[in-house]
Amino acid sequence: MSKSKFSNASTLVYSTDVGRRCPNCGKPVAACSCKQNKPVSKSDGVVRVSRETKGRGGKAVNVITGLALAPAELDKLCTQLKKRCGSGGTTKDGTIEIQGEHRDTLVAELSKLGYTVKKVGG
Repeated sequence: MSKSKFSNASTLVYSTDVGRRCPNCGKPVAACSCKQNKPVSKSDGVVRVSRETKGRGGKAVNVITGLALAPAELDKLCTQLKKRCGSGGTTKDGTIEIQGEHRDTLVAELSKLGYTVKKVGG
């Protein structure tokens, strides 16, 4: 009796039952626990707020870096800052991007939350 090399490969590729699945843990993407287990990046303790326009058609975006927070906490802070500025934004690769020119408002809000904040760039 020879065993098939695929007999132990029981990973589900796609199912219409729950839709897309995480390739790491196999759970539905909405209930994935892999994002929560990512290690928090190291920080020097200074939060930097910069303004970028490159690759955005001339529109300004404030980028907040240096926050050593877990992804869930980063999303929560992003939501709070978006509400304070009254604009849109997102979290990408451990940074927060807020649309528009709200650098002074962001610096004041982050200082009020207890962070050491520094304006970077022009």
